[in-house]
Amino acid sequence: MQTYPSKLLELAVNELAKLPGIGRKTALRMALHLLKRNLADVEALGTSVIKMRSEIIYCTECRNISDQELCAICANPRRDRSVICVVEDIRDVMAIENTGQYSGVYHVLGGIISPMNGIGPNELHIDTLINRLPGGVKEIILALPTTIEGDTTNFYLFRKFAGFNLVLTTIARGISIGDELEHTDEVTLGRSILNRTPYESVIKNK
Repeated sequence: MQTYPSKLLELAVNELAKLPGIGRKTALRMALHLLKRNLADVEALGTSVIKMRSEIIYCTECRNISDQELCAICANPRRDRSVICVVEDIRDVMAIENTGQYSGVYHVLGGIISPMNGIGPNELHIDTLINRLPGGVKEIILALPTTIEGDTTNFYLFRKFAGFNLVLTTIARGISIGDELEHTDEVTLGRSILNRTPYESVIKNK
């Protein structure tokens, strides 16, 4: 077991090790690095993290993170509000935006249906998505992970959209099965958005 010359250092390592992908050795290196920095730099880091956690809010329309009631995308009059791209989380919005190939708006579900993890439809932002449909929406793009959970969520949404006069599409399968959007290169992801296909044809081919 690792021993520490300072209880304060150990406490810092314990907190840093709670971050995703950070083991205790990496956490120790980070803590020692911060210990060498001047106090103003460390305070700036702490203040920025605290402000992020306490002041960032969720867009009331699409559930993207935002500094205002409406995120910059929803508030942009140049975005095509008739097309909504449905994604799992905020990282997917960032990935698609980085392609520069999409001009519509988004809806962040906040997860995907996964009974094994105790996540059902009621835990996702599906009702708020349904409430947006009467506002002139013509197309829904399903841009969820190409996993069993993603496909389950796609099919659930497909059934929820029955009765609405809109086109339902899904991103082209240039993305490998099981891949997360955030790990897909921008060119492939951009082409998948541009070459999206009707969702019903995906169901028929299964």
